[in-house]
Amino acid sequence: MSALRIGIDVGGTNTVAVLLGVAGELLARTKTPTTEDPIDGIAKALGAVVGTHASEVSTVSLGTTHALNAILRRRELGRVAVLRLAGPATQSVQPFAGWPTDLRAAIDGGAWIVRGGVEIDGRVHPLDVDEVRGVLAQCSDVDGIAIAGSFSLQDPVQEFEAAALVREVLGPDMPISLGHQVGGIGLLERENAAILNASLGGIVGGVIDAFVDALATHGIVGTPYLTQNDGTLMSVEQARALPVLTIGGGASNSIRGAGVLTGLADALVIDVGGTSTDVGALAQGFPRESAFGVELGGVQTNFRMPDVVSVALGGGTIIGAAGELGPESVGYRLLEQARVFGGEVLTMSDCAVAAGRAAMGDADLLGDAAWPEVLASADLLVADAIDRMKLTRGDVPVVLVGGGSAILPATLAGASELLRPADFDVANAIGAAVGLVSGDAEHVLNLGLDREAGIEAVRSDAAARALLAGADPARLETIRIDEVSLAYTDPPMSRLRVKVAGPPLA
Repeated sequence: MSALRIGIDVGGTNTVAVLLGVAGELLARTKTPTTEDPIDGIAKALGAVVGTHASEVSTVSLGTTHALNAILRRRELGRVAVLRLAGPATQSVQPFAGWPTDLRAAIDGGAWIVRGGVEIDGRVHPLDVDEVRGVLAQCSDVDGIAIAGSFSLQDPVQEFEAAALVREVLGPDMPISLGHQVGGIGLLERENAAILNASLGGIVGGVIDAFVDALATHGIVGTPYLTQNDGTLMSVEQARALPVLTIGGGASNSIRGAGVLTGLADALVIDVGGTSTDVGALAQGFPRESAFGVELGGVQTNFRMPDVVSVALGGGTIIGAAGELGPESVGYRLLEQARVFGGEVLTMSDCAVAAGRAAMGDADLLGDAAWPEVLASADLLVADAIDRMKLTRGDVPVVLVGGGSAILPATLAGASELLRPADFDVANAIGAAVGLVSGDAEHVLNLGLDREAGIEAVRSDAAARALLAGADPARLETIRIDEVSLAYTDPPMSRLRVKVAGPPLA
């Protein structure tokens, strides 16, 4: 049975790929600058590592920044009509409230609040079917529909009912994003997540098509996966439906890869690229998830994302005339524009080479120049990010990964030790290659009635999502159970989250 695995991670500066053997050993690796067309870089990276092993590859996992970049740059986003199932409640805060003007202009295809919804205790207000049909008749010129119902995590039946009406009125091919499949507790944040998800279908779908075509071109029959925000994998079918869950895959890949390379289950991880530095945390072998809602492109959401502090510091960060750091970066043009490579732009890489921290390019091109004040400022930025990520007092072990980590010193404030493992610069691709397939479920329940039955119901929901994502049903494990009591509810209610994961079904 074939058991080789390929991991690919597309960053803003470099595209990295690895081929792992049966026991997880590194058989091949490649690292090339990301091009103007990142999809072209995926195909080249794949060809560089697969060699003569195409028939032996069981899985190929891709982490990509396409979705995140589309939101941050306000480009290639689909227009979305929003259907909130909550009227006559929630009228005081309309969909798209608080959105940045330019992002709303790119996505807003109309928004309506129709009668319906579910109460926290499970009571259901009937959906006004005729009102929904009337709204949908005005939505023919959109790229997707986002549907969000109040407390739909407890009972999603009305979101499914509204989705059926969309297919009836607008046809079976209209993309639909359901809030309960994307976000957590909190109607507005869940609705925002559903809207962003619906807007990303086109761009992520295009990446998936190119990815699948590249596999066919190289004769690879292994199962394709995309990496998602929690450090696990999702099938391409699930990624088409839930593209927003690929946004944090890059940071999560690096964190998972750091754990694999060091054998640590708990540590802080610093991933330095060409443009930015991400500081995250390993918790029981997986990226620690943010306990708070995540602001994405200026929009508050509540879907699962890794707990990461990012600073505008990388190997390509441009140093200003007064010694200021960025935030601009030469990015993938480092080999052309940095002084140490014969260019005319002063970058963090030049400063690191001058100080003896890094060896790259031609140090003689720098002469006797040195920039200690720049390095001191950069070290303070990273030390502050470490401090913000720690949950306890005292120093903690820190793992350095990413090609840009060469700009950092041998010691950092807040770190009990700095570990830079072998192959640290391809940790993100390794993290992608070794990913498990997971399912998450979140419900609000009265656990006082039958606690064990309630937990099992949520676990079963999470397991079903893991199977839908492509997990091996014979090897599923419950990774985490989180329970939080909700204040001021009668009867007493609890929020229950369960994560189930297992190896890909090869």
